[in-house]
Amino acid sequence: MSNVRNADAVRRFDAVVVGAGFAGLYMLHRLREAGFRVRVFEAGAGVGGTWYWNRYPGARCDVESMEYSYSFCEELQQQWEWTERYAGQPEILRYANHVADRFDLRRDIAFDTRVTEAAFDEATNVWHVATDTGERVAAAFCIMATGCLSSANLPNFDGLDSFSGETYHTGRWPHANVDFSGKRVGIVGTGSSAIQAIPIIARQAAHLTVFQRTPNYSIPARNTSIDAELVREIKAEYPAFRARNYKMPAGFGTRIPQNDAPALADDPPSRDANYDERWQRGGFGFLSAYNDLLTNRDANQTAAEFVRQRIRETLKDPDVAELLCPDNVIGCKRPCLDTGYFETYNRPNVSLVDVRSQPIERITSSGIVVGGKEHAVDCIVFATGFDAMTGAVLNIDIRGRGAVPLKEKWGAGPRTYLGLGTAGFPNLFLISGPGSPSVLTNMLCSIEQHVNWISDCLTHLRQHRLAAIEATPAAQDAWVEHVNAVADTTLYPTCNSWYLGKNIPGKPQVFMPLIGFPPYVEKCDAVAANGYEGFELTKAAQR
Repeated sequence: MSNVRNADAVRRFDAVVVGAGFAGLYMLHRLREAGFRVRVFEAGAGVGGTWYWNRYPGARCDVESMEYSYSFCEELQQQWEWTERYAGQPEILRYANHVADRFDLRRDIAFDTRVTEAAFDEATNVWHVATDTGERVAAAFCIMATGCLSSANLPNFDGLDSFSGETYHTGRWPHANVDFSGKRVGIVGTGSSAIQAIPIIARQAAHLTVFQRTPNYSIPARNTSIDAELVREIKAEYPAFRARNYKMPAGFGTRIPQNDAPALADDPPSRDANYDERWQRGGFGFLSAYNDLLTNRDANQTAAEFVRQRIRETLKDPDVAELLCPDNVIGCKRPCLDTGYFETYNRPNVSLVDVRSQPIERITSSGIVVGGKEHAVDCIVFATGFDAMTGAVLNIDIRGRGAVPLKEKWGAGPRTYLGLGTAGFPNLFLISGPGSPSVLTNMLCSIEQHVNWISDCLTHLRQHRLAAIEATPAAQDAWVEHVNAVADTTLYPTCNSWYLGKNIPGKPQVFMPLIGFPPYVEKCDAVAANGYEGFELTKAAQR
């Protein structure tokens, strides 16, 4: 690591924020309102984070638009008009840009600038931050708004460099239009991004070959233009609507009927009727059909089998249908929402290749080899996901007390207190970090809660002339144990999901998010009310 403290021209701020997605934008706004001098660094050329990078065909949010939006400004939420039940990437990016313009946020953001190093100076309680453009800054506080799904994962396939055609990753899609007309396209992966992209690519391509390792459950989105009467109803009581969302297990879904009854208490015909009603409505409400679908394996299998039957009914080829039927727990991965995904495999120009029994052997100049057979393609789309929750943070050389790297501290898996701070790294904050509900929620709800807590914390430190705040090892250990204990009461850890890092070779297998948003919010509020219990506070040196 270069010595960032010895840079010739170091600009000083109160806080540095890394990332200008929804978390970074709101963090900047809150801190600026509180009177802090802030510098934001963003690797992209514009704001939006996830919605700046993920421009693949069909990219769309899985939380309804009226809920996937900021609540901090009543005028903003009253004036902005969504057009669809589930907003697509272009519309969400327009919203992010609108927010940046409305609150004049761009003047404090350095675009096309990637943070490479951050080092804590124990003598002065200051973070020194370096970027790939040569800019060096110093600030008391360093806030990671790097996103949970922002470090694209591209498996190291043998022969990838020899491929003569174009390659794409769904998480790093070109800004220019990509036209697959008349081309043979291969797509690797069948996760959420692929499930959204496959139906659209199939309508363009001469032929689409899907390489599937793990079949996924997917629920119809039933996306439509947004209901004007519903919008009027919600806007008439938006604050109360948001307050109700905060009481929901995932921070959204007040309009979803919640059934507080166990699945096996219903007879099979009644149960299937309940599932079908929710299937027809579309969206995440399917998993709210019963209260034990994520805690009781037998109950879960009633929902899983319902979905498998819908897949079998949809597919014309029974062999393809069975390949598309998942055999694991439904809901232990974030469920996918789709528009015509399974129907796409009935098209004559779509083929499915199973790479679970026979993995991809190599990539040649003209195709992908599986089981000794080369599948000729003109271009390849990698829908291979992300190094989730920790990848973007650990891509930065972050050093805390004693110049110990965060990567070393988290060598056996991430360890945080509340998902907000980590022992040994004073004045370093994580937004929606591991150990917080984050990816198990409506991310906008989680982001606002974290940003508000961090902003209030920094204001408290300033008012009480405190120079540093740091999670104690004891509080951190107890919190990690709590996160694991909560997960173990559910079926979440039973899946090979990115929640546990199982999609990244060599990554420690740790269940990273905390299940349960309302109890988490109560805990964070109690910690602050009790003088930031579980954190060590350091007084500023007397001048």
